Amino acid sequence: MTETKGKFDFAIDRGGTFTDVFARLPDGRERVLKLLSWDPQNYKDAPTEGIRRVLEEETGKVFPRDKPVDTSLIGWIRMGTTVATNALLEREGERTALLVTKGFKDLLHIGTQARPKLFDLEVSMPEVLYEEVIEVDERIVLRQDSCQLPRKDPKRSTGDSLEVWRELDLERVEKDLRGVLSRGITSLAVLLLHSYTWSEHEKAVGSLARRLGFTQVSLSSEVMPMVRAVPRGYTVCADAYLTPKIRQYLKGFTSGFKGGLKDVDVLFMQSDGGLTPMEQFCGSRAILSGPAGGVVGYAITSYSEMEKKPVIGFDMGGTSTDVSRYAGQYEHVFEATTAGVTLQAPQLDINTVAAGGGSRLFFRSAGHRFDTCTLARGGPLTVTDANLALGRLLPSFFPKIFGPGENEPLSLEETMKHFHRLTQEINHFFTVPGSKSEMSVEEVAIGFIRVANEAMCRPIRALTQAKGHDTSQHVLACFGGAGGQHACAIARALGMKTVFIHKYSGVLSAYGLALADVVEEVQEPCSLQYEQRSFSQLNHRVDLLTQRCCDTLRARGFTRSITTEVFFHLRYEGTDCALMVSASGYPGNAQSCRAGDFRSAFTKRYLKEFGFTIPDRAIMVDDIRVRGSGKSGIQSACKPNLKHGHAKPVTMTRCYFEDGYLDTSVYLWEELPHGHVVQGPAIIIDKNSTILVEPCCEARLTEGGDVCIAVGSDPHCALGTELNTVQLSIFSHRFMSIAEQMGRVLQRTSISTNIKERLDFSCAVFGPDGGLVSNAPHIPVHLGAMQETVQYQIRSLGNNLKEGDVILSNHPCAGGSHLPDLTVITPVFRKGVSSPVFFVASRGHHADIGGITPGSMPPHSTSLQQEGAVFTSFKLVTGGVFQEEAVTEALMAPAQYPDCSGTRNLHDNLSDLRAQVAANQRGSQLVEELIDSYGLAVVQAYMGYIQSNAELAVRDMLKAFAHRRRQQTGSLEVESEDFMDDGTPIRLRVQINEEEGSAVFDFTGTGTEVWGNCNAPRAITLSALIYCLRCMVGQDIPLNQGCLAPIKVIIPPGSILQPSHNAAVVGGNVLTSQRVVDVIFRAFDVCAASQGCMNNISFGSVKSGYYETVAGGAGAGPGWNGRSGVHSHMTNTRITDPEILEKRYPVILEQFSLRPSSGGAGKYNGGDGVIRKLLFREKVVLSVLTERRSTRPYGLMGNLSPFYLTHKNPLGPCGCKGLYTPGGGGYGQEDEANKRPQTKRRRLNETFPERGSVFEYRMAQEGV
Repeated sequence: MTETKGKFDFAIDRGGTFTDVFARLPDGRERVLKLLSWDPQNYKDAPTEGIRRVLEEETGKVFPRDKPVDTSLIGWIRMGTTVATNALLEREGERTALLVTKGFKDLLHIGTQARPKLFDLEVSMPEVLYEEVIEVDERIVLRQDSCQLPRKDPKRSTGDSLEVWRELDLERVEKDLRGVLSRGITSLAVLLLHSYTWSEHEKAVGSLARRLGFTQVSLSSEVMPMVRAVPRGYTVCADAYLTPKIRQYLKGFTSGFKGGLKDVDVLFMQSDGGLTPMEQFCGSRAILSGPAGGVVGYAITSYSEMEKKPVIGFDMGGTSTDVSRYAGQYEHVFEATTAGVTLQAPQLDINTVAAGGGSRLFFRSAGHRFDTCTLARGGPLTVTDANLALGRLLPSFFPKIFGPGENEPLSLEETMKHFHRLTQEINHFFTVPGSKSEMSVEEVAIGFIRVANEAMCRPIRALTQAKGHDTSQHVLACFGGAGGQHACAIARALGMKTVFIHKYSGVLSAYGLALADVVEEVQEPCSLQYEQRSFSQLNHRVDLLTQRCCDTLRARGFTRSITTEVFFHLRYEGTDCALMVSASGYPGNAQSCRAGDFRSAFTKRYLKEFGFTIPDRAIMVDDIRVRGSGKSGIQSACKPNLKHGHAKPVTMTRCYFEDGYLDTSVYLWEELPHGHVVQGPAIIIDKNSTILVEPCCEARLTEGGDVCIAVGSDPHCALGTELNTVQLSIFSHRFMSIAEQMGRVLQRTSISTNIKERLDFSCAVFGPDGGLVSNAPHIPVHLGAMQETVQYQIRSLGNNLKEGDVILSNHPCAGGSHLPDLTVITPVFRKGVSSPVFFVASRGHHADIGGITPGSMPPHSTSLQQEGAVFTSFKLVTGGVFQEEAVTEALMAPAQYPDCSGTRNLHDNLSDLRAQVAANQRGSQLVEELIDSYGLAVVQAYMGYIQSNAELAVRDMLKAFAHRRRQQTGSLEVESEDFMDDGTPIRLRVQINEEEGSAVFDFTGTGTEVWGNCNAPRAITLSALIYCLRCMVGQDIPLNQGCLAPIKVIIPPGSILQPSHNAAVVGGNVLTSQRVVDVIFRAFDVCAASQGCMNNISFGSVKSGYYETVAGGAGAGPGWNGRSGVHSHMTNTRITDPEILEKRYPVILEQFSLRPSSGGAGKYNGGDGVIRKLLFREKVVLSVLTERRSTRPYGLMGNLSPFYLTHKNPLGPCGCKGLYTPGGGGYGQEDEANKRPQTKRRRLNETFPERGSVFEYRMAQEGV
């Protein structure tokens, strides 16, 4: 396929607001055009209208709008579209039914069982895409040699050996499918367990469904044949739901052209950055169709093969910003969430953050929030308004698209009027006698800009540092309508020296479509070890897949211009961290397969991303993928800019910067000659974008007409210790960023599954008094506990803390939660200061530290020594030397106790402890850099202001509650009580001081310490309390020491909430913590009780062990029903996918579904619990830690949740364990249910705006 000659070629990006058109004309000239995507008064379809306009204007012929466009002059059309994304966001896809293996009808409702927002008591999750479910009585299982159950005849597939336990009953399926068709549903998604490796049952169902008349049949084995049923199920549902809508759009689009575009080559951009023919364009591969063009555009135009300097793509649009990275190869992810739906398909790693030119501005301090709406435009003040107020946007150069008729200019007068109002409100709020002068409008506006910039910097840091890259060693490629105004500031904040802005930056997604390749991908699962004896099989399968790719591309008109690239999805045996690896640059040899030396490629990349390798561990091939590309022949032409001479500004204006108003030159981009240098401050304007060249920056026009900006260092701006509201927000971001970067180092350098893959850790920064400053991410049970640990070490060690020391602690009396959570604390010293100026700490869950059972989580422990190794104030590092011998001795010490063992995995313990030390070292460096920039006094002052901000929010919440309580009852005291299943009471009395906004939480009357392990250390109660306070505040406040400042906590010594030093505590961490939350919420009448349990299940043998927690029902509240099948409160753990569970452990998951009617009834119903049935294939030891089996979750003014005991079966071969988890309590009287208020339907991107690998990482860690 080559360039068409003598014809018009079009590349079109149809976005949500604007449609961008790039056209290459027959004479080689290029045109760009931007028009509204939705303008029904003038045209039916924006891409068709864009093509019509270009043809009419360039040929001089009339192309009537009301007639199909003549295609004789059109060579090709390439498009990216948000049609699929919008249908997903609006939930306006095709009516769909799901056909799934029996026992799993609710699998996609439960999903990972984690909730998306940790502190939202109303668990808001997107509904499933299907309307009906058909359960199919069929079952495929993976064959296991050690299985002691009756065997079936084996079947071979892609490296796996399988057994058909139940054959497919097609007669029953046909009856069910006819019923679905009779109800008007014609789209079907099929998800059968293990179909990724054996697809015969799915294919039989698909053939039957098509024969019956289903117009869309999507099979999970065809859409994405990868292991893990839940994301594959979401993907196949999205495909069935969205593909008919895409076809509907394509039908309308083609109808606007003569012959329906039959003789025109029409290609669509897929999420992976490759083009595909129109007839192959499907829902599961279309979600990133629009943004992918931009990534291709900046990758080809900004990256230099000579310099090989990596590039960060920065696409700032109206309501969000897309961030991505390119370093010679496109970075793909194979599982990402969009609009709450996780898709398992190759996608460019585009990270979307909810900050753009149209992002709303508001001021919020503690419980106060101020919004200002610009009524003339019908919307709120935005980031764009802030730039306008600062003089950085010039209305005379801006398009007239505002006002009711969308034909008015940008109104500076309206913007300034409402900024004055907002400034007055801010100044009024902060008016304190003796304080500094009030803020000006300009100071408020530039403050909002700086906060927005810092919010956009955080994901860029995370994206680069997550894979071991230095953020500052990148070029910032800026595109999108709003990005040019922020590029210099973003680059400077990240330490970047260069900003590149392409001449088509305003329409770069469309231009990228013209540059993209046609791509065909094929993939299949594999279960082979990467070793010599497997190479012949791997070579054969690679050859077959490569041939399929090439045959498909040849059928599309490509001949010699085809290239292929082979990828292996590799992981170390026994781990879940798989990397999709190309052997590019690693040619094959005698010790590798023919496609390349994948072992070397994998180990080098693993070392780069994680800091180590595992040389003695086998490497497994999970999938084989071949990506074939048909080179389009379209090149990024660098046409010389022939203009010479010296450009003069078209006007001068005054813009506001950190140093106040400065004279600013204004240039038109099209008038700048090649090589011309523009000194900042300056503004460069073209039809589609505005570029701000800030002071100390220098812009140069390249030979191709692009803008390259050299970013100078920011002149030091002295900052005092007096509170500045803008700096308060920025420091909050900076402290949180330090904790986040510590977490990235820990995740990269750790070795255990718990820390590296399950992300069961927290990192935090603390002040000189040990008070928490910032904690990221938010694992509920760690929230208040780490502060207790740091403060214990300050009291215990005092002046014995020296520079170069690192402390290890896990004892409950020293702020520990349970023993496997090892906390590593590093004091940060400053030259000239004798005591630590800050502390940094990391807490990680170690898989084993000894004790009476593997995993150190015994269900029957009665003393602390039975739960593993104990550390109180252990110096892990002394004078910079890691104390390996001493810590090894301590980890093996539990073996001295009866029936106990020392740690069973010393190598992982030591590796993870070193990783925690490294994470703390990184945190210490970042704290010192912050102090170098601002000075110790300023940094510590703002630490205090951040803590005060959280304190004020809690005080305001308590004042508001006290006011309501006094009006309703005349009392400022509340109390509540609940019971553990053994009858132990947990009692709470809260006395509130309305004037101060303070409270005393008194747990006097709580039951005594118990003989078992449900004792909860004091730190657990504080964690539960800070979690409840954050939920009740109801806004995003920093979680730090300030939250507990207004609170006095009284816990009787010797009680279950403050047990003796040697009491067993493992159950207190996972069970009693939930009851404490229930008691607090009951006292404040917040919501009904949730399931109140984590349902801890572990089983194992001498060969392996497994641990999981299981979801239940969430409690209802005022205005919402409780969510079914979800984790609540102090846990948010993701559950292992059914296919992974059965692949790696001797167990069959027979059922995982909701437990109907188990939630409490009321005006608002409690969520239902779940049923989870496990069939064991060999003899195992099973441990169960559960609660709420004899004491039901309470309702508020409604009925209680029913409950069930767990089944108790023998657990030899054929042993079956059935777990029935509690539902949540109901809220309100049931007889009021006939007039339930309707929930307002929201566009899902208002609730789930973010996406990408950075977002997935945070969600995964909050799911621990």
